[in-house]
Parts: sequence; structure tokens; C-alpha cells
Amino acid sequence: MQIAVLLFDHLTALDVVGPYEALSRVPGATTVFVGERRGPVRTDVGSLALTADATLAEVPAPDVVLVPGGWGQTRHMADGPLHEWLRAADAGSTWTTSVCTGALLLAAAGLLTGRRATTHWLATGQLADWGVEHVAERVVVDGKYVTAAGVSAGLDMGLLLAGLIAGEDTARAIQLGLEYDPQPPFAAGSPRTAPAPIVELVRSLEGSILRGE
Repeated sequence: MQIAVLLFDHLTALDVVGPYEALSRVPGATTVFVGERRGPVRTDVGSLALTADATLAEVPAPDVVLVPGGWGQTRHMADGPLHEWLRAADAGSTWTTSVCTGALLLAAAGLLTGRRATTHWLATGQLADWGVEHVAERVVVDGKYVTAAGVSAGLDMGLLLAGLIAGEDTARAIQLGLEYDPQPPFAAGSPRTAPAPIVELVRSLEGSILRGE
């Protein structure tokens, strides 16, 4: 099973690394990082780079497609080579997935039309622009399409998908190996639980906190 992780400038690192930590441990799976060009890709904060080891053309038919988000996603919303690759890869994929605003890229490529999906809470209203029904859940499965909410939800998605691919016991073993037992120090991980002033602060910054500004 080949898992293709799409990279582009100014993506959010955890959108990639979270599900990668789970899916790269699925028995028999190989992971390849793909981009429009080979080489380092800077994340949204700018101090970290991930490496695209293959171009889009070199990975035409992956079994799993993983699309991260991050503010750099906005530069790729118009139709072009990235959308063409997504549509071609999706045509033969077993699973097509996204984390955070990566769902907007799938939607703009026409892959989520008429489907249920989720994305980062600041971007949920944009899904309707492409005929996608937003579902306020951390991970949403609609057929072969698996979308995760913002950033940290990617690890949840990776574990869920690992279970669908290799069985729940394998996914549980991966979770235990990663010691994924979240106990966050603050009840502020969702707009439903965060104090109202914090929610409004993040809204007013329009995501600049996520970019480390």
C-alpha cells in the first residue's frame, strides 16, 4: 500500500506529521511525500521544512491520498496541476483523505461535491461554496473520503484509517506505541469548550496564531 502525502509551501506541520505517525506504521505500507517539485517545503511558521521526495508525476496512482492544510492552501484553490493530480490520483485510490483546510483543496478539485466532510472550525463555512455538507465532528467518513477537523485531529484520522486498513487491534497497538492518551492542560481545544473571549481573539486574528505570527 502506497500512501502519498501532498506537500506545498506554508502547510501546517502537524497536519502531515500527525497522521504520518499512525499510517507509516501500518504493516506493508510505504509513505512517499510528493510535491510540484522535489526538495524542501517550508511550513506555515517558517522555521521547519519537510522534504518532497517525489514530484506529482512520479506518483500517479497511490492507494491513499493525504492532503494537509495550512494557510498556503489558499494559493492552490484555483484549478491547475495540483488539482489535476488530485483528481487523477483519486480516480484509483482506495482512500482519499484530508486534515484541516486540506478539505477545501479536495472540495475545490471537485472531489467532495455532495458529500459530508469536516475542516478547521474557522473554515467550515467555506465548504458550502463547493456543495459540501459540513459535519461538526472530529473525523468524518463518507465512502472512501475521510476528512479531519483542525490540525491535531489528523492523528485521530490516521488511527481511524489505520483501523479501517489493518484492523482495530493493529490501530490500537499503534496508538499504544505512540502513547496517544491526550490529556490537554486547557479545555480550549474547540470553540464549543474554549472561553468566549479566546474564541473571539482567534477569530479576530484570522488564523495568524496558527502561522506563529
